[in-house]
Amino acid sequence: MAASGLIPVATPLHRHIRATAHHSDKEIITFMGKTTGQQRVVVGLSGGVDSAVAAYLLKQQGYQVVGIFMKNWEDDDDSEYCSSNLDFVDAAAVADVLGIEIEHVNFSAEYKDRVFAEFLREYQAGRTPNPDILCNAEIKFKAFLDHAIRLGAEKIATGHYSRVRWCPANAGHYQLLKGLDPFKDQSYFLHRLNQAQLSKTLFPVGELQKTEVRRIATEIGLPNAKKKDSTGICFIGERPFREFLNRYIAKEPGAIKDGNGRVLGQHVGLSFYTLGQRQGLGIGGIKLGSDSNSGQPRKRRGKSQLKLDSDPNLMPAERSDAGIHLPWFVARKDTENNALWVVQGHEHPWLQSHELHAQDVSWVAGVVPTAGELAAKTRYRQADAPCQLGAVAPHSFSLFFPQAQWAVTPGQSAVLYDGEVCLGGGVIKESP
Repeated sequence: MAASGLIPVATPLHRHIRATAHHSDKEIITFMGKTTGQQRVVVGLSGGVDSAVAAYLLKQQGYQVVGIFMKNWEDDDDSEYCSSNLDFVDAAAVADVLGIEIEHVNFSAEYKDRVFAEFLREYQAGRTPNPDILCNAEIKFKAFLDHAIRLGAEKIATGHYSRVRWCPANAGHYQLLKGLDPFKDQSYFLHRLNQAQLSKTLFPVGELQKTEVRRIATEIGLPNAKKKDSTGICFIGERPFREFLNRYIAKEPGAIKDGNGRVLGQHVGLSFYTLGQRQGLGIGGIKLGSDSNSGQPRKRRGKSQLKLDSDPNLMPAERSDAGIHLPWFVARKDTENNALWVVQGHEHPWLQSHELHAQDVSWVAGVVPTAGELAAKTRYRQADAPCQLGAVAPHSFSLFFPQAQWAVTPGQSAVLYDGEVCLGGGVIKESP
């Protein structure tokens, strides 16, 4: 069982907070009690407004609601970027207003083992992982769910903007649906949830617009009604990302090259860049058609530059002298030669992909979806892109897009949809 405990908080908030470090699971359940005829739901209270309103809505619907605050990161937890203590105070204040108990549970060991270790492995391999997806699958809907069940809960709930629907057709299964607010939908981050997890999960705010959630919070006097939404990495916070990675990944500087093989500058390490990145490259406008170091006409390079010189897209029309002020974008990462390849212009052919191959696949229904008019996202906040599901193996699949997709990035997830239904997805391996 994960370690649990109480962070002191001023009266009267403390009357709803339970310290569970010295209780067995059986003792905790007895301590909590159970109201006959009520279904107990444990809500993950993060300190934010979405989970707070989720808890309120469930209580209004007659559930016996208990809050759990998850502490999942301990390194530099007192910094300006990641202070779970402050979030816990906000969560405890919400519990006080709603009149529910709240427990503080520490899953930081599980997070480091199941999420953060994989996060670092992916970056060290030159890929760009999405830790929020793995955090949901391994912590919020596994470690947290297991803990809640041990406490006698029938269901768990979170403040995610998504929905769950029981579909009785074909022997019955649970569907993961998009949230009704298209600007807040978080089904992309939840696509690895399985049938067992969905059967135990409620998403109360998935039926609402964000503006309505804020209105409810203000109307009932929640102290965090106007609290800013978190946009940082799951449990690590909003911090300078390169500075954060520096603690765990060694810098390995190398050449930044353009499509002609010219050296434009030095990168600090391939792990610190992602495809499509525009900021932080440290290179300016360099006259096209000449060598960036000597000003002489470009010289041909050997085979070591990934045969880039033979690429038919080497000199698109945008790479004329008139386009020297176009911004640079990261287009390829050559881990074998420790080179970062960049191109000018958002629409450069190297940034466009009509297909991708994914691995580490997870299907929400537990079976491969039927081929048809599907859509996919290759990154969060991307509009659904029509696609065709190609070759499917037990742990991999291919996707083909009529419209080219921009900066398809290995390590990110390709998530499939059939209308509002999230079917599942996989981790992008490559986009030929």
